[in-house]
Amino acid sequence: MYDYAQVHVKYTIPPAIVLTIVLAPLFTRRDIFKICFLLVVAVAYTIPWDSYLITTGVWTYPSDVIVGPTVFDIPAEELFFFIIQTYITACLQILLSKSVVTATYLHNEADGQDPVGRSLKKRKRVGQVILSLCSILPLFMRGGHATGTYMKLILVWAGPVLFMLWTFAYQLLLTFSWSKTWLPIMLPTLYLWVIDTLALRRGTWCIESGTKLGIQVWPHLDIEEAVFFLMTNTLVVCGSIAYDNAAAVLDAFPSTFAVVPGIPSPALLLKGIFLSTSKYDIARIRGLQNALEVLARKSRSFYLASGVFAGRLRIDLILLYAFCRVADDLIDDAPSAEEADSWVKHFSNFLDTAYSPKYDRARFEQALAPFPAKAQSILVLLPTDKLPPQPLYSLLDGFRMDQRFFRKGPNQDPPIQTFADLERYASCVAATIGELCLSLVYQHDPDHLTDETTKQKCVAAGGEMGRALQYINIVRDVTTDAQSGRCYIPNEWFNKSSASSPVKHNEEVARHRKRILDIAFAIYAENRDAIEELPRYARDGIRVAVESYMEIGRVMRDRMQEGKPLDFTGGGKKGRASVPKWTRIWVGWRTMAGWRGSA
Repeated sequence: MYDYAQVHVKYTIPPAIVLTIVLAPLFTRRDIFKICFLLVVAVAYTIPWDSYLITTGVWTYPSDVIVGPTVFDIPAEELFFFIIQTYITACLQILLSKSVVTATYLHNEADGQDPVGRSLKKRKRVGQVILSLCSILPLFMRGGHATGTYMKLILVWAGPVLFMLWTFAYQLLLTFSWSKTWLPIMLPTLYLWVIDTLALRRGTWCIESGTKLGIQVWPHLDIEEAVFFLMTNTLVVCGSIAYDNAAAVLDAFPSTFAVVPGIPSPALLLKGIFLSTSKYDIARIRGLQNALEVLARKSRSFYLASGVFAGRLRIDLILLYAFCRVADDLIDDAPSAEEADSWVKHFSNFLDTAYSPKYDRARFEQALAPFPAKAQSILVLLPTDKLPPQPLYSLLDGFRMDQRFFRKGPNQDPPIQTFADLERYASCVAATIGELCLSLVYQHDPDHLTDETTKQKCVAAGGEMGRALQYINIVRDVTTDAQSGRCYIPNEWFNKSSASSPVKHNEEVARHRKRILDIAFAIYAENRDAIEELPRYARDGIRVAVESYMEIGRVMRDRMQEGKPLDFTGGGKKGRASVPKWTRIWVGWRTMAGWRGSA
């Protein structure tokens, strides 16, 4: 009795609960709005079609398997199926796409130098032809209760909507990896095929034999049911990706869409989806692609954390971090001190030009000219209108301190002579990044509810947290830094008499590493509560960025306590302490779920 309700209790509600638990810490406002929008559309569009199937006898339900209440002859359990299936599939698509910066998959199809864009235009037309035929040809099939009626009704119902969604979102559907498109379609489809097989075998619902083709995928699963669940999940995934496509266009092109609220209105989303691809700023897209590539190679902790941010804040944070990484690579990897100095001057000149009150295009292009092409594409996108200049100049001061390692003569003291020198260095290269990140957070805050006092407190705490993370970095990289002629442990800490004994020297270095690590955790403990005062929309992302890096410190602290060497490989470069990818993902999830790391 009440078999249909039991289907939900046993098979559909549990995976929905699991997905909710997994996704709850990761949900953004846009995610929630998208799911609600898809639910409303799915239910509203399916009710008339499903009601027709039931009233014409294509589908039937024994009276003892349903609770009783109906809407337009549709059992309450059936209505709930529309909701729960849409919810499960949408959640899965959101979860699998969290790491994607959707704007990087947009293409200007009028750009002759973009072979992908040119191919997309042709493939779009092929898809439209196929979906048009799927929508129109069933109309010429025999009507009534003739064989094939159910399949005809499925195709006529789903085909036009798929045609529309394909037309809107074909770029992403064609360029996303299979794990972002086919996987969220096929996983729930296969699962629902199994549920449907069990329900048909038990007689929970049945299809009239005169309306189906009589072909079975496997025993008890008719081809029509298999196609129905494949179509419905495809509709949900394509609808979700079409929403992402519209939001990506809005976020990617501030010159076209000056203001984009946290949750774009349906009218604004339509403007985004209808914007001609020929108007896409291809230079901006390529610059963002290059920035993301730099982060994926050079800053895995932030690359992971960036998936928690949304909209233009995420894009601007990626561009800021990529700028810092490009500067670090060009200056740090320079073959000589003279060339490193030259790069510092080039960056300083670039900032002077970018922050000049009077924009001079010729001067700006001249300032960009010394940089490699990929670096230029990133630098030109640096959101200087939202960033204060002073921290960026301080960052260059930190690079200048680095270069003193290569200028010191045989009788000259190292640059990091005292702990005050170490503090100043960490403030230049890391505290500045914390300040810049929080500047972007407040610039993009959709609510603007934070008072000035709280802002100043959080920005100051962000600078301190940046220092703590730099200390973690220094402790981790002692060996690799030494190989390149650098030592960030204050020189005054060393006992000069131990220098002649490698064993004593190594023991002393280990003590100093622990000392710096303890300082890092003390700063972290003192400032981590300030994260809770950040705007809610960015709080989780900042927390993940901090905790994923502090986890490296925790791993090192544990190894120190166990007497193990710190220079190991856990997914990073040889000789550098790191945290495996899945551990970082776990740390990120538990952090967003409200679990606080140890200080």
